[in-house]
Amino acid sequence: MSGNGDDKRWFEERLYDSTRYAFRADKVIYEEDTEFQHLALFENEKFGRVLMLDGVTQVTTADEFIYHEMMTHVPILAHGAAERVLVIGGGDCGIANQVLKHTSVKHLTQVEIDPSVIEFAKTHFSVFNASVFEDDRFHSVIADGMKFVAETDERFDVIIVDSTDPIGPGEVLFSQAFYDACAGILTGKGIMVTQNGVPFMQADELVTSISRFKKSFTDASAYLAAIPTYIGGHMAMGWASHDGEARFRGAGVLTERFAKAGFDTRYYTPRVHAGAFALPRFIEELIEKGLQQG
Repeated sequence: MSGNGDDKRWFEERLYDSTRYAFRADKVIYEEDTEFQHLALFENEKFGRVLMLDGVTQVTTADEFIYHEMMTHVPILAHGAAERVLVIGGGDCGIANQVLKHTSVKHLTQVEIDPSVIEFAKTHFSVFNASVFEDDRFHSVIADGMKFVAETDERFDVIIVDSTDPIGPGEVLFSQAFYDACAGILTGKGIMVTQNGVPFMQADELVTSISRFKKSFTDASAYLAAIPTYIGGHMAMGWASHDGEARFRGAGVLTERFAKAGFDTRYYTPRVHAGAFALPRFIEELIEKGLQQG
């Protein structure tokens, strides 16, 4: 936390060593050291409610819809017949909210290591997650994500890894062992997507993830979204699938599936979906490097 001469408190984004970025806290709503991490929630004039864990921004109410829609609707609509979905992390339940908009999904399991995050989200992020806790398809499991995927006998059509960055409790969710276990519990044409950071700032993270995806999946790549909260340009969502064709679904097929799904979005469209896999050259090179290392 820092100040700039005014009487407001400032919360610094501490993910990167080379840069500092801060949010002005117009009002600090809640702050706590949980069993696993330091949790802070505050109001910012531009971004609304901002949640930080260990000094790293997790979600803001102003632009959460971009991340949550793209992490959810891309794999589910690319799959086309997903009935069972697993979310690892995602304690704010924004991903769960988007998954449950798909009436074709019959079962959603969310595995979160920190129960205080979910209870916190119920109170402070009800603007986008209130309906989740009233839906019989939603099943909340308090457990370590690595342990769950390694031991479960359930199978899933889509896995969404809404993790923190690869530091602290989230580090294992970027490991080869974790990806191998996820591959093992996906159905035949299953898809896994992951939070993979900002390639301009976290190039090595994307390269490493792709190299590990390749060892366990038929197809390994990434797609992009522009999310103001996460500084440094494009945000990458890692893509790993047992179906080599799912990534190449055209806008026509996606338009039909989206219309059949029957809900509105604020960022996602079938054209945005298809275009999200058209990568700038420097990101293509990172993915090529990862594939070569895999």
